[in-house]
Amino acid sequence: MVFSSLMFICIFLPAVLVLYNISKNITYKNTILIISSLLFYAWGEPVWVVLLIFSAFVDYINGLIIDKHYARPAAKAALAASLVINLGLLGLFKYSGFFVENINALLHTSIPSPAFSLPIGISFYTFQTLSYTIDMYRGNTRVQKSFPAFLAYVSMFPQLVAGPIVRYSDVAAELTDRRVSIDDFAAGAKRFTAGMCKKVMLANSAGEVASMILDSTRLTAASSWLGIIMYTFQIYFDFSGYSDMAIGLGRMLGFHFGENFAHPYISRSITEFWRRWHISLSSFFRDYIYIPLGGNRYRPVMNIFIVWLLTGLWHGASWNFILWGLFYGLLLFAEKKLFGKRLQRLPSPFCYIYTLFFVIMGWALFYFTDLSRLLVFIKSAFGIGVPLYDLTAVSAFCANVKLMVVCAIASTPVPSVIYNYLCKRSDIFASVTQLLLIAAGLGVCFILLVGQTYNPFLYFRF
Repeated sequence: MVFSSLMFICIFLPAVLVLYNISKNITYKNTILIISSLLFYAWGEPVWVVLLIFSAFVDYINGLIIDKHYARPAAKAALAASLVINLGLLGLFKYSGFFVENINALLHTSIPSPAFSLPIGISFYTFQTLSYTIDMYRGNTRVQKSFPAFLAYVSMFPQLVAGPIVRYSDVAAELTDRRVSIDDFAAGAKRFTAGMCKKVMLANSAGEVASMILDSTRLTAASSWLGIIMYTFQIYFDFSGYSDMAIGLGRMLGFHFGENFAHPYISRSITEFWRRWHISLSSFFRDYIYIPLGGNRYRPVMNIFIVWLLTGLWHGASWNFILWGLFYGLLLFAEKKLFGKRLQRLPSPFCYIYTLFFVIMGWALFYFTDLSRLLVFIKSAFGIGVPLYDLTAVSAFCANVKLMVVCAIASTPVPSVIYNYLCKRSDIFASVTQLLLIAAGLGVCFILLVGQTYNPFLYFRF
């Protein structure tokens, strides 16, 4: 089940909210949250619900052991068990087929490739449970002695299948004591609606154009750039829209998740871009891998490439994702060691163009899982062996120029700055427009969803 579906909006979410708010008892609320979350997950993955519960149980037990034997060998053994079991399951389900295929290709063997499907969201909830045991071992959070409360954290449907990655320490207090005020619920509903509009109005529209162009066998230089720019908009509004919906849903249920995006396309460097894009993932790799490896103090260059190799692999078991990770590792190394200070002294327009150019090229690596098609695209984008443009490219541009302008403006803080300014000038404007925008946004999304057949969530595959 996806958030931008009529089933979720019209049936699942209203039913959950009604049942959830019948009682203020925290045990009751957690029970409703667990049941609804497992039903939500089982809608698309009925078999792998067992794996989700197993992962939660494993780290719940490891947490108890770490707490009981803190700073002793048994605690280290529990942490090791958590890492081995969780990363082992992730490796088995996500990467075993990739490694078998490459071994067969390299050694000309015929090892059977695993046939099971990838459990939805396994990369996200694996990182979440690991954050709990690692923070427990470091003494940064307290043990959760209630398995239902811990299962509620792991299975929480707003952020279960596509993030943001919520660390246990960020919601530990709210698992056992939370209240949902009218202001919280209203803010959550507004945030959810904003995310829905990003997804349904912008991401889906841009994605249809991107797929039509990039999946074509007849590319020109102009159509290549048009297609990848539309994909650049699609992936941002798809994922940031999902994060907005997750944050909004969490707020409506009494949880306060951290921000996951901060207008990344206005960044002046690649380093800044990764401070603004998928913040929960970037901070996870920084705190749990980069700093423990030595950070900036010990072998920083090697640490950068290790982190970005793992970041690429986290996104998918495919060579294009490995190349994508190493691509960013190389760029971040260059900014850190070669020209980062010079870049800061250059005029802002140049910095914006530089950053967007490499980000867009990075999304090409992300889009094309087939490396031969990636090579064709790169040649086409730079006009090698193809026309610069044709009538199809001109027609596609003219048909979508308004959408591109809207997406470009919506990628910046400009709309929210204007809205917040008007709200500060008039309390009446703030109270009236908030209700109108929520109603209008949901109404338009509902109408679009009735007729749309193109409605993917790109990050569900991770």
